[in-house]
Amino acid sequence: MARILECVPNFSEGRDKEKVEEIVNEIRTTEGVKLLDYSSDETHNRSVVTFVGEPKAVIEAAFKAAKKAGEVIDMTTHEGGHPRMGAMDVCPLIPINEVTMEEAVELSKQLGERIGEELGISVYLYEKSATKPERENLAVVRKGQYEGMAEKLKTPGWEPDFGPIELNKKSGVSAVGARMPLVAYNVNLATDNVEIAKAIAKKIRAKGGGFAYCKAMGLLLEDKNLAQVSMNLVDYTHTSVYHAFEFVKREAARYGVNVVNSEVIGLVPMNALIDAAKWYLQIDDFSTNQVLETRLHD
Repeated sequence: MARILECVPNFSEGRDKEKVEEIVNEIRTTEGVKLLDYSSDETHNRSVVTFVGEPKAVIEAAFKAAKKAGEVIDMTTHEGGHPRMGAMDVCPLIPINEVTMEEAVELSKQLGERIGEELGISVYLYEKSATKPERENLAVVRKGQYEGMAEKLKTPGWEPDFGPIELNKKSGVSAVGARMPLVAYNVNLATDNVEIAKAIAKKIRAKGGGFAYCKAMGLLLEDKNLAQVSMNLVDYTHTSVYHAFEFVKREAARYGVNVVNSEVIGLVPMNALIDAAKWYLQIDDFSTNQVLETRLHD
């Protein structure tokens, strides 16, 4: 099998479909990569794109997408429910096949340097690529959001890894880094009381004393009039989807609120769902080799 690197950039545009398509087309038309999925959320005002390919081609596609995002997205007028600091807000690289994490880190540095030098956009390296321990956590890097980045970039200890210290007002700041696959997982509650979702998010996330590999926030889905607990499970092998769901469901019940449904944003590793099936169905000694589609691709 070929060397495969995955890239899941998040863009601060989820309402203007034409702009989203312009960005996605930069990836779609790059030789050597395959577009797997992309989705947009109007409340978050954010789009998530997933593509894979040979490492050099993936880096080229990511750079082209960052450039196009900088052209069509104006952060000075951006509003949305999701934390953000730039047009291409975050760009993680995930080693999939015959690519080591060390290689992914080096590739993230190459991409960050190009974005900084050629596009004039400030870049922070995060997760496995972080140059300082405090930069590993994206939430810490993004603290202050776009509105606070002009000052943050000039704060001692928070100078960007690449690009200018002066904020690019139109494009903002980007975070680039290597990481393992995460699961973007949301649970919608049968209430419009966003304070309940925020309270649950505070309890479930790592920095609130919850699950070690969970990042979470509460927000209101205005189009559905539902409160949502929005989560990133950054290591599903240690913080599982089913544990996150059960925690949210039980905490919501304390407020007399039911769960309406849950959703996965983008793609999810098959093992994350198999783990949930094993847990809920109480299946013993189940393996991926028992999945029909897996055996067909052997």
